[in-house]
Amino acid sequence: MNGDPVQKILENQVLTVAKAVEEKLDEQLSRLDVDRLEEDDLEQLRERRLQEMKKMAAKRQHWLSLGHGEYQEIQSEKEFFAVAKASERVVCHFYRENWPCKVMDKHLSLLAKQHLETRFVKIHAEKSPFLAERLKIVVLPTLALIKNAKAEDYVVGFNELGGTDEFNTEELEERLAKSKIIAFEGESSAGRWGSKPSSNKQSIRQGGDRDDSDSDD
Repeated sequence: MNGDPVQKILENQVLTVAKAVEEKLDEQLSRLDVDRLEEDDLEQLRERRLQEMKKMAAKRQHWLSLGHGEYQEIQSEKEFFAVAKASERVVCHFYRENWPCKVMDKHLSLLAKQHLETRFVKIHAEKSPFLAERLKIVVLPTLALIKNAKAEDYVVGFNELGGTDEFNTEELEERLAKSKIIAFEGESSAGRWGSKPSSNKQSIRQGGDRDDSDSDD
């Protein structure tokens, strides 16, 4: 496992977040008049910082144990319900083997690594007819955004992503953040993805032969 690139990314994430918490608490300390603080007060602040970091590390280990951090395919409707019950926040991609769904796969694979707090999975729509009917899945790809075992929102096709398959990962990230299915502080993601947000939004059908959606008909 030591050579697993995904594991290394996740370990770096934990360290990065822990560092951010430490820096925030250090900033709080710097705003205080240290000369007026008793030694007990300083010790309490240090202890609070340590406890917050421990809680954060434990939470991330729990997420990892549930499969967070990787974009995975689930094989059955029964497994879908188990995933939705186990994780507080889930993004489930209903897909079939076509170009638009492969585009969505690419972006979700990146986001799964960046947002450890959310489980990212996909399920073949045609192999899960009961689930597709229950959630009213018609257009593919569709992302079901599930919180506390309830589907609260959907991203249907590419309509909200500029209408073409040329959208950037950060555009999808921001759309998911609007539904609060991922934690997002509003910082630019362009640096992470190595790309810049698209300045021109094309019309929904300006994709030529490669449609942005597909129905189950």
